[in-house]
Amino acid sequence: MTIKDWPAEDRPREKLLQRGSAALTDAELLAIFLRTGTPGKSAVDLARELLADFGSLKALLDADQQRFCLGHGLGSAKYAQLQAVMEMAKRHFIEVLERGSALTSPEITRAYLSAQLRGYSYEVFACLFLDNQHRVILLEELFRGTIDGASVYPREVVKQALYHNAAAVIFAHNHPSGITEPSQADRQITGKLKQALALFDIRVLDHFIIGDGEPYSFAEHGLL
Repeated sequence: MTIKDWPAEDRPREKLLQRGSAALTDAELLAIFLRTGTPGKSAVDLARELLADFGSLKALLDADQQRFCLGHGLGSAKYAQLQAVMEMAKRHFIEVLERGSALTSPEITRAYLSAQLRGYSYEVFACLFLDNQHRVILLEELFRGTIDGASVYPREVVKQALYHNAAAVIFAHNHPSGITEPSQADRQITGKLKQALALFDIRVLDHFIIGDGEPYSFAEHGLL
């Protein structure tokens, strides 16, 4: 049975149009991108097979061209299409949160930070500087480290916040392991940064950890 033979409400494309993209599973989203399956497999079946092969949607999206093209039903053309889609999404978030834009949507902020920091094989610590009306001044990568962690220096963070005349900040860093649960070191440095910035009346609004799935929010978990 092909996807065309499925009930309309179960077909990925129709489901997206009726209920929105968030209602789809990883396999359904990937199936829409693939468009077609292979002999004996629907696009959804192929998508599930690929997710099992790569281990996760993130691993598939992060794969280099050589690894990506080893996937069944994939190739250079699909790789190029995927890179174009991801770059368009990244540029969309950049435009949404361009300098002077007010932060009105936590979801857009999460998606923007995730797009910027996803895929690194080492840790990157970034800071989103905001003015007193929570309008974006700049997103700046401040520290880079190894896969084991990044050294973050409060003095440098304060220096950059003062340089940009920021009234508030949002921190973000990635966990290459994909696990978003904060480590003890993450908690400690966040506390030190908050204390250092408070001396200059600069508020820390949140600290996001980017990994697999939904970014972890310090604010939502009561850690700020």
